[in-house]
Amino acid sequence: MDRKPAAPAGEVPRDPPAPNRLIREKSPYLLQHARNPVDWYPWGTEAFDRAAAEDKPVFLSIGYATCHWCHVMAHESFEDPEVAALLNRDFIAVKVDREERPDIDSTYMAACQMMTGQGGWPLTILMTPDKKPFFAATYIPRDRRFALMGLLELLPRVAGAWHDRRSELLAASEQIAGSLARAVPEYSARGPDPSLLDEGYEDLLLRFDHENGGFGTAPKFPSPPVLLFLLRYGREHPGSRATAMVGTTLDAMRDGGIRDHLGGGFHRYATDAGWRVPHFEKMLYDQALLLMAYTAAFLATGNVRYRETAEEIIAYVCRDLLLPEGAFASAEDADSPGGEGAWYLWSIEEMVPVLGPEDAALAGRVYGLLPGGNMPADGSGRPQNILYRPVPLAEIARSGGLTVQELRDRIGSIRNRLLAARQLRPRPTRDDKVLADSNGLMIAGLAQAGRAFGNPDYTRVAEQAMAFILRTLGTGTGRLLHRYRDGEAGIPAFADDYAFIIFALLELYETTFETRYLADAIATEEIFEARFLDTENGGFFSIADDGEILFGRNKVCYDGAVPSANGVALDNLIRLFRLTGNPAYGRRADQLARAFLDRVAGQPAACCGFLSALDRALGSSQEIVIVGNAGAGDTEALIAAIRSRYLPNASVLFCPASGPGAGALAAYAPFTRGLALQGGKATAYLCTGDACTTPVTDPAELGARLDR
Repeated sequence: MDRKPAAPAGEVPRDPPAPNRLIREKSPYLLQHARNPVDWYPWGTEAFDRAAAEDKPVFLSIGYATCHWCHVMAHESFEDPEVAALLNRDFIAVKVDREERPDIDSTYMAACQMMTGQGGWPLTILMTPDKKPFFAATYIPRDRRFALMGLLELLPRVAGAWHDRRSELLAASEQIAGSLARAVPEYSARGPDPSLLDEGYEDLLLRFDHENGGFGTAPKFPSPPVLLFLLRYGREHPGSRATAMVGTTLDAMRDGGIRDHLGGGFHRYATDAGWRVPHFEKMLYDQALLLMAYTAAFLATGNVRYRETAEEIIAYVCRDLLLPEGAFASAEDADSPGGEGAWYLWSIEEMVPVLGPEDAALAGRVYGLLPGGNMPADGSGRPQNILYRPVPLAEIARSGGLTVQELRDRIGSIRNRLLAARQLRPRPTRDDKVLADSNGLMIAGLAQAGRAFGNPDYTRVAEQAMAFILRTLGTGTGRLLHRYRDGEAGIPAFADDYAFIIFALLELYETTFETRYLADAIATEEIFEARFLDTENGGFFSIADDGEILFGRNKVCYDGAVPSANGVALDNLIRLFRLTGNPAYGRRADQLARAFLDRVAGQPAACCGFLSALDRALGSSQEIVIVGNAGAGDTEALIAAIRSRYLPNASVLFCPASGPGAGALAAYAPFTRGLALQGGKATAYLCTGDACTTPVTDPAELGARLDR
């Protein structure tokens, strides 16, 4: 099904175009453009040296392998000989994979937002040979489309301006470059303040869509960092609407077309306010963060639907994104040979041969199928239906004379058959590069699910992925690399990589209680601080001190598709302080928080990862040490009392009372030395806030104390 179609009868098959320089790259996105007629360069000195030598501006195009509009621009323009001729004559063309080089992407995305007020991919930048931008846009069509100038018109105009009005372009580039260099927050004397959490909640409450869930209007993004913060806030403030806002949003997403109802997992975002019409690409980091959100919501509410959704995400990731090496691929495309989303869309007629008339009719009712399609027409004339849940199952069961469980059983059978039939279609391509940051998030999510659901298989997959990351993306010096693909690891790691891998190591420790994960987290934190920490003003730069610096080293506290590296780093430092008792971590956490408090106060709802870390610092916390024999019933009962509860600010250590590993933890957490069994029973040592209670051996009593 992946074979190229045969040439039409009577037509001589043509050889593929000769490759350009991108053919030597590892990025699937760059390789997609390796046979364009455009004379592409990868980012590097060769391209910019040639631009300077030939006195040409640089045309920079940034995107990623599973981006629909990147594909549109590629097919429309970069495969077009006329556009290619203009680019090759008047510009030096450079192509960048934003997932491989987030440092380049974030810099020029900031420039685009400064110049246009918006951003997105594909990102198009025109700049000087010394990398200073003077024009920015996202998708540009080949030909003029209403008020949107096409490349065939734009490129000659820019080339003319480069020769006739260059001083204007250079002045603009200097202004933008100067603004980018100044975009670094200053240290604040203000201390961490609980009012910031209240302000974040109030801001989100104002933005909340009470009818559809989520925040704002179309397009709707899942925004898991927001949901995770609100769950924390709801625990601290039971009278607030925070938890209800999360529930409304998670339910709407679960029932909407943004969820893959057959294969599990979620699409990137919904194009409408009601979550029904998705943008079809599926990203690893979205799966990881939504796994965390549904797992936390299950613990916070006990709603079994959230556990089911979390486990469907895991099933999808392990089936379709888990690579033979043990780590996870980055994404699946929105497009397939049938067009955008064709892999996921159905007509009623297509279901009948798979399900039979009766079950096809039931599937149509359950999943909202219409004879004429429930999706916007795509010009093909074929009815297009996305699967979603417009009607509660209880209502469908009642009208069909079924119990809800009988209906669920039939839906399970329908799903299995439809999924098997879908697997026979030409499927979307998979971006199979392994990224340290996205894998760190997925490992953390699996570790959380492993302990919340008591499923060691999830933990085992997480451990295998971490072993691959440390073995393959480690450099032997303690430093990390960002990307692995096709047998090659490369690109020095960024702040997100370090912060998310440390986060994953801490989650693995608290799931497995293997001391080596805590030791690795501590060692990785040391490297992270040595290479990324702003020792003058606090906070972590996005790139290392020996990385490629364009207009200065940026520091970020605002969340994007993932929580900011500084928000996660703050949470890591607070956890390390509480797990080890080392006050140096507490001091560095305070310094990091002060580095961003003014910015967070200005836009708290945009910094929910940071707010979650502040909640750990300022909210009710539990530090728990379990002393017992590994695997013993009394030990497991105490651990279960903790893991069955939503305790987002808990830090849990395990000290083996005897056997292998006994005493090993004290090397990293000296305060655990001397803690022992009480009365020969497994014992929990519990501290809440700044006060410790007497040791407890009864799981019910431990649970009661944790619930106070």
